[in-house]
Amino acid sequence: MKFMKMKHFQRFEKLYFSKLSLRKGFSFGLTSGIITTLGLIIGLNSGTHSRLVVIGGILVIAVADALSDATGMHVSEEAEAKHTDKSIWESTYATLFSKFFFALTFMVPVLLFELSTAVIVSIIWGLFLIAATSYYIAKKENAKPFKVITEHLLLTALVIILTHFVGRFVAAYFS
Repeated sequence: MKFMKMKHFQRFEKLYFSKLSLRKGFSFGLTSGIITTLGLIIGLNSGTHSRLVVIGGILVIAVADALSDATGMHVSEEAEAKHTDKSIWESTYATLFSKFFFALTFMVPVLLFELSTAVIVSIIWGLFLIAATSYYIAKKENAKPFKVITEHLLLTALVIILTHFVGRFVAAYFS
């Protein structure tokens, strides 16, 4: 059974990650989707403690920020003036779909649990995804996984902490 799962992953990896353009767009969209959505959840929860506001925020991030990041990826790739039109669009679409999809995964805990529990589940889910992606990147680049994972988790933790305090600041001074 484990062999079958590994075989399917290798086929998936070969199809979607053999091209730099897809790998770049997917990893950017995934990372941005996780960190932005976590920051939004933490900040909105700290400032409002409103499930409705958090759900609205996740939906807005999934749509608006996915489109924004995909456009940013597109313009960035064009500005390098070294990519084909096809690879530029591959990066654009990979960013759009991965950002949209991974941002929406954070809706699941918010819909299933009480908001305070959903925030904790979301943090665990986000840190897991960042660690798994970091491990994959480290292995692909022949780097030390511990160093790469630690670096990325610390940056994610910084976002979590800062957005918590921004949410509290907004609640204290603007409500």
